Order: sequence, then C-alpha cells, then structure tokens
Amino acid sequence: MGYQIEFRHLKYFLAVAEDLHFRKAAERLFISQPGLSRQIKQMEEDLEIQLFVRHNRKVALTTAGEYLKNEITQNLKNLDRILNYAKLLQEGKKGALKFGYVGSAMQNIIPNILVNFKEEHPDVKFGLQEMDNKKQITSLLSQDIDIGFVRLDRVPRGIAIQPILKESFCLVLPKNHSINATNFKNLNQLKDESFILFDPSYSPSYYEKVMQIFNDSSFSPIISHNTIHAASIYKLVENNFGLSIVPKSLQHGYDMNVKFIELNNISQRTTLSVVWSKNNRNPILELLLQKLISNI
Repeated sequence: MGYQIEFRHLKYFLAVAEDLHFRKAAERLFISQPGLSRQIKQMEEDLEIQLFVRHNRKVALTTAGEYLKNEITQNLKNLDRILNYAKLLQEGKKGALKFGYVGSAMQNIIPNILVNFKEEHPDVKFGLQEMDNKKQITSLLSQDIDIGFVRLDRVPRGIAIQPILKESFCLVLPKNHSINATNFKNLNQLKDESFILFDPSYSPSYYEKVMQIFNDSSFSPIISHNTIHAASIYKLVENNFGLSIVPKSLQHGYDMNVKFIELNNISQRTTLSVVWSKNNRNPILELLLQKLISNI
C-alpha cells in the first residue's frame, strides 16, 4: 500500500504529539488550527491509523500514535545527522564526533585521545560538552552525543561500556591545614571536619563508593555542601568550608590553594569508563573506539 505522506505531515504530527493541543501546535507551526486538524485527519486516513484520541478539549496519543512519535523523532534525528554529515563532506571534513564527559576526563584522557586521533584523522570535527553521568546516558540513547566518559558501574541495555582508567582517591585540604602527607594516618583524624562532596546525582554509584570510604573509617561525615564541579569544590575547600575526596586525576588542571593526599591505603578505587550507544552508526565513532580500546 502506498502512502501519500510528506515531510510536512510528520512535522505537523510531531508538533501535536508534543503539545497535545491543536491550537498551541498550530501557533508554533504558524498555520491555522482548522488547517492543522485537516492535515492530521488526512494523515490518519492515508495511514489507516488513529493517531489521537479527541474528547472535549483534550487530546491524547493512541498506542500507535505514541509508537510513531518515538520512532519518527529518532529517525528524523538520524536524517538530521545524515544531512549534517553530507555538509561536512562538502566542507572537506570526513565527519564529526560529539563527546560528553565528566570533568576529570578532561585533565588528561580526552586531550590525549584528541591529539592522537587528530594525527591520523585531521579532517574530523569534534564537539565537547561537560555533563553529569545521567545526562550522558540520556544523550547517548537519543544520539545527541556519540561517546561519553563516565564514572558508572552499570549502564542500561543498548549502551556499551569499557573501563579505561582505574585510579585511587585523594583527600583535598586547604594548603594551610595542619594535616599533611607526613602526619596523615587515616581519615578518622578528620571525623569532626565538614566535607564537600560531589552531588549524589553526579553518579549514585560513585557517591556510594565515597561513602564506603567513610564507613570503613568508622564515622559518618558532616556534609556541608554538594556540587557537581571540581572547581566549586576546590574554591570551597580553599576558603575553609570543608575538606573533600576526589579522584586522583583531579589533582591536575586547577591552580587553587589546596593540597592533596593520595589515599593509597584504602581498598576503594574509582573507574573512568568510555560509553557509547550500540545503535550509533557514525563511522568516525568506530574508528575512535578501535584506536582507544587497542591502547588500553
């Protein structure tokens, strides 16, 4: 059966599916409400599928409509990527790759990856965006980014994960603090201090691992602040609002009045992993993964 569906029908359908309101969707599309209603009705007749349930002034998606909304949204994103890729080829580029990452990955890991990859593939365009672990997973599933660098132990189905760096934790103190690498014995010395930690939303599994460090030291920390940025943690520490515990790699790249004591004598370690969608068809991603995983 042939369908007389045009691109504009898909655009109209998605507008109504997102707003669940014909008038609002029509205003957003700059067309009349009756005209939009006719286009949607024509689409339903051509497909022989009821897309919306209309009762009184309320509009709801049918089961078939909900399915089409999700699939069309994803496939239009794929089309957008295809067209953008064609534009890059026109500009003499071989492709593009969008990175998501937690802050610690930018200290050494990502710069080294980019430098090495650029040597062999100078005509690739990169996009970089710092975001928390949860946001990266969401962005990978929607293919708004191609690759992520996270501190997670588990990922949802459809996402691949490969550990690339396992490292110890460091205690962070103001430079003028009486505890230093010479007289530090264990965290119990600091049980009466306040601590500034990464917010649990940054990564629940990472947060739980840090709390295990305190549990093994036989005390519950006084948590004065939570944040998702290392720079904010260090600014609070240097102004004596508390101490912190961070991955070892976050010792570098910040010029602040703090000092670090590596916690070598504890069992906990934190792992930085690379993640990507198994459904991502970006050919540049495959090239990068081949090079990255072969060097682990």
